[in-house]
Amino acid sequence: MIWDMDKHWVNAYRARLTQCLLEGEREMTKIGFDNDQYLKMQSARIMERIEKFDNKLYLEFGGKLFDDFHAARVLPGFAPDSKIRMLLNLKDMAEIVIVINAADIEKNKVRGDLGITYDLDVLRLIDAFRGIGLYVGSVVIAQYSGQPAADAFKRHLVGLGVNVYLHYPIAGYPANVPLIVSDDGYGRNEYIETTRPLVVITAPGPGSGKMATCLSQLYHEYKRGKKSGYAKFETFPIWNLPLKHPVNLAYEAATADLNDVNMIDPFHLEAYGETTVNYNRDVEVFPVLNAIFQKIAGESPYKSPTDMGVNMAGYCIVDDEAVREASADEIVRRYYQALCDRRTGRAEDTAVTKIEYIMNQAGISADRRAVVAPALKRAEETGMPAAAIELPGGEIVTGKTTSLLGASAATLLNALKRLGGIHHDIHLISPIVIEPIQKLKTERLGNHNPRLHSDEILIALSISAATNPTAELALRQLAKLRGCEAHSSVILAQVDNSIYRKLGMNLTCEPRYQTKKLYHK
Repeated sequence: MIWDMDKHWVNAYRARLTQCLLEGEREMTKIGFDNDQYLKMQSARIMERIEKFDNKLYLEFGGKLFDDFHAARVLPGFAPDSKIRMLLNLKDMAEIVIVINAADIEKNKVRGDLGITYDLDVLRLIDAFRGIGLYVGSVVIAQYSGQPAADAFKRHLVGLGVNVYLHYPIAGYPANVPLIVSDDGYGRNEYIETTRPLVVITAPGPGSGKMATCLSQLYHEYKRGKKSGYAKFETFPIWNLPLKHPVNLAYEAATADLNDVNMIDPFHLEAYGETTVNYNRDVEVFPVLNAIFQKIAGESPYKSPTDMGVNMAGYCIVDDEAVREASADEIVRRYYQALCDRRTGRAEDTAVTKIEYIMNQAGISADRRAVVAPALKRAEETGMPAAAIELPGGEIVTGKTTSLLGASAATLLNALKRLGGIHHDIHLISPIVIEPIQKLKTERLGNHNPRLHSDEILIALSISAATNPTAELALRQLAKLRGCEAHSSVILAQVDNSIYRKLGMNLTCEPRYQTKKLYHK
C-alpha cells in the first residue's frame, strides 16, 4: 500500500527532491577557474572569428555543449553550461547540426557521465536545444557503411520529423588528399541543407566526425560557388598549457578509447616559432583543411591547427595548483572507468594500458583515491558488496549490504545521517515501511533481489519526510553530496549509478560483479 503511490505522492516526491537539490551547493575543491572571465573572453573571441567570414561559418564545437562535466571536474569553477550560454547570444543567426558516428550507434556506445547511449543522447540534445530556443537543422550519421543499427536510427529520426544526412568512409583518410577533396571523397557525402549563417556542428561525444562534416560542407559549398568559413571551438587540449600539464593529460585519459594523443603543433611552431599543444587528429587533418581552403579562396586563412581554434580557457585559470590536483583526480577516475568498461566488454586492454601510462607521466597512482580502501575494507569485513562516500572536509562514511538495502542505498543513507548530525542508530525509514516495498518487488514485479536501490530508498525517505522531521532533515542534506567522491566494491546496477551521478557525486567502481553470472541487469 505504501509503495503503490498515486500521482500526488510521485509529484510530491519529485518536488521535494528537486527543492533539496537546489537548496544549496558546496564546492568540494578549491576554485581554480574564473568562469565569468571565461564567458567574456570566449564570447569576444568567437564574435571576432565570425566577422572574418561574411557568408557562412561552420563552427565545430568540441566536447559537450550542455553538460561538460569533464571540464567542470578538471577546471574547478567552470560551469558545465558555459558554452551554451554563449551560443544563446547568437541564437537568431545559428542552427545546430548534430553528428553521430555510425559505429557508435552499432556498438551502443555510452556517455560515461550520463549513462545513456550516444543515439539516445542525440534525441536528448535535440530536445534540450529546442527547449531553450535553438534551431536544430539536421542530424548527420558519419562513417556510414550500411550498419543496420544506423539504418534503424535514421528511420526513427525521420519518423520524428528530423532531417538526416549520411556521410561515408573515405579510403586513405586523412592522407589521400586528392581523393578526399574530390567527387569520390567529400563529394560522395550528402550535402547538408542549412538556412542560417552560423552552423554549429556538435555531437554526443568525441570521435563522432564533426571536423570531417565541416570540411565536407566546405567542399560542397565550393562546388556550388559559395565561400564559407570554418572555426573550431575545442576546450581540450588547452593549447597554451604545457603538453604534459595534468589538464591535458586528463583529456588524453578521457579519450583513451579513441587513441587520441596530445602533441606539439608542428605547423604553429614552424609558422610562428611558438610552442602550442594540439592533438593528433587535428594535426593529421590540417593539410586537408588547407587544401580545401586553397580551392575556395586561393589560400588558407590558417597556418596551423592552433590558428583554427578559438579556445580561451587557458587564460582563465586562476589557481594552477588547484587545477592540477583536480585533473590528477580525474585521471584516476578515468582509470577505474576504463577497468569497468573492459570488464563489461565496452573497452579494450589498450585503453587501460594507455591510462596507466598517463598516470605514470603525471606521477600519480590509483592509491590517491581515498574512498577506495575504505570501501574494499568494508566489503572484506562483511563478505558482501560495500561502498564509501567522502564527505565535505574529507570524512569518509561507508555502507554495507543488508537484508533491506543494497550497499549503495545504505551508504547514501549513512552519508545523509552524518551530514545532518543524525545518530547512526536512528532509523530514517522504518523497516515496516521497507518490507512492503520488498514484497511488492519480489512477489508482484518478479525481481529476485529484494534489497532497495538508491532511487527506491530516496522515494521512501521522501515519503517519510512528510511526517518525520528527522527524515526531512536528512533529505535536506542531498545538495551537500554534489561533488563528493564515491566508490563501490562492485559494479553497480545502472539505476544506482544514475542516482549517484544525478546527485552530482563522482562515482567509481571496482571492475567486478557481485555474482559470477554472465548476465547482469
